[in-house]
Amino acid sequence: MTQARTFTRYVALGDSQTEGLGDGDELRGYRGLADRFAEHLAAASPDIHYANLGVRGRLAAQVLTEQLTPALRLQPDLATVIAGMNDLIRPGFDATAIAASLEEMFAALTASGAHVLTVTFPDIGEIAPLARPLLPRVLALNERIREAAARHGVTVIDTFPHAFATDARMWSPDRLHASPLGHARIAAALAHALGLPGSDDTWSAPLAPLAPRGRLRTAGTEFRWIAGFAGPWIYRRMRGRSSGDGRTAKRPDLVPVLLSPEE
Repeated sequence: MTQARTFTRYVALGDSQTEGLGDGDELRGYRGLADRFAEHLAAASPDIHYANLGVRGRLAAQVLTEQLTPALRLQPDLATVIAGMNDLIRPGFDATAIAASLEEMFAALTASGAHVLTVTFPDIGEIAPLARPLLPRVLALNERIREAAARHGVTVIDTFPHAFATDARMWSPDRLHASPLGHARIAAALAHALGLPGSDDTWSAPLAPLAPRGRLRTAGTEFRWIAGFAGPWIYRRMRGRSSGDGRTAKRPDLVPVLLSPEE
């Protein structure tokens, strides 16, 4: 944990997790880990201004080409860079190329004076059984993220070793996006990494165990997930479409943070 420091300009770069999918909806809008982290920052420093450049469906290289320049224009003193999940689950995965995109953002943002935070990825095969063959990809990308972060003084929230990160309650029904609880946990981890007042390590605690499910119920859950989420995702990929087509950043400019009533 780093020593607490005051920040005034926070910019979030990334994909759907940064945009906040899984924590809200299209009618009310999305909150997500970046919004929640900004609220932690605002509780400690009411003068904080926050921009969120995250757009769903973006690959790491797209986050680099589309978001880095706008982020640097905002002159942040704090930034989060969270990308790579979309790369992990697509054909043509290249851990070195993905990490290179992340490192270019790490280098540019830290050189500009920003403190940067990022995350590693959990074992997604524990979240969605069909993704179990992807564990070598997760391990390879996480290793490169840690190495790149170390070269640039980037703070890493290492989710991979923690059991809570693959708990079903941490994920929305599509198993691609964090649930409100999952977004809240990662925001708390970011706050703890900065040593913000009131933060602690409870974000990493395992959740209370659930009662085991029967085989029929488990099979039914998997079938509904394949039909409702995995199938449509595969269909979009086959058509060369992305959930982020036509989307732009929800919060492209630095504006003050309004605390949610629960904060």
